[in-house]
Amino acid sequence: MLPVTLVTGLDDGFRSAVAWNLLAAAGPAGVLVEYDVSGLSSGNVVRTARTAAGVIDREVITMEHPCVSCALRGSLVQLLASVAAVERYDVAIVNVPAAGDTHAIATEIDRDTDLLVDAVVTTVDTATVTADLTGDQLVRERGVPTAAEDGRAIAEVVVRQLESANVAVLSTDDDSVRDLLQAINPHLLVRTTTTGLIGLRLTVPAVEPGSIAVPTERTFIWQSARPFHPERLYDALEDLVAGTCRGRGTLWIATQHRNRLSWDSFGTNISIGVLGPWLADLPADRWASVGQQHQTRSALEWHPEYGDRASYLSFTGADLDARELQERLDGCVLRADEAVHPLTDPFAPYLEGSTAA
Repeated sequence: MLPVTLVTGLDDGFRSAVAWNLLAAAGPAGVLVEYDVSGLSSGNVVRTARTAAGVIDREVITMEHPCVSCALRGSLVQLLASVAAVERYDVAIVNVPAAGDTHAIATEIDRDTDLLVDAVVTTVDTATVTADLTGDQLVRERGVPTAAEDGRAIAEVVVRQLESANVAVLSTDDDSVRDLLQAINPHLLVRTTTTGLIGLRLTVPAVEPGSIAVPTERTFIWQSARPFHPERLYDALEDLVAGTCRGRGTLWIATQHRNRLSWDSFGTNISIGVLGPWLADLPADRWASVGQQHQTRSALEWHPEYGDRASYLSFTGADLDARELQERLDGCVLRADEAVHPLTDPFAPYLEGSTAA
């Protein structure tokens, strides 16, 4: 079985330097796979595989739909399987372009019985990461090669890279950045060099949809057994995410009584979607289809009338004002003397046709 190390990150130069350092550490039994996506908009991506001695494979990939993840999914596993079949190499290192979907790539690699994702290393520029995590700039506005319809924010790309990684390599040592990254992903090993990163044999992490983060000094946790007032929550959205890097959790909105909703925010960008029905509305034999964290929380906090209906959210940031967040969220909850039926739901147009995440 061929171990595979994925290298991710927003900065092409720093990411490539880390990937090449890993290749040097692997020695003659290592293979580095790289993708030149500079011609993505015209539908061409160049894939190169090399050892320390030189190039062993090069292919120009032509696509009808220019997409970084599509280019990798259509060619990467096949190449890695052929490298494994040679039985000459001990590790493959993949330099994943900035817009690549790390979790999807890792999942596809692990489906091949001859391959194993050994580690996911994300590279972090300490000079820019805090601004990237709290901003609203879109990927296409930064000039990152990606699909024309890619509407993700830079903050989402960076957060997803961190949450899908085992290791973060920093451009310079910075305690505040280190603390922030480990608040986003508490299991993250943070390093400033690539020493010892080959052969780690780490499990690729996954974030359960609708789950909250682990409490830390940089993470605020909030929950309520009462539903949100839809209009007050909608009006408060911008204020709730101001200055935050990552928000996630489960929502109960009074006008969405049947839908368990997810909250995902990346910097100032917010996504609210339908996770599916509440456990209270599901037969017991379908409970296994709901995430483990939600099942566990529901078992501990089951309400005699509302079942598992509740809201719980986490917000992570460099300088959070926990008291202000608490007051804003508390103020968005439906009061006991307020009726549901006359309320207008500003979320409804965005949730129509939404499916479980």
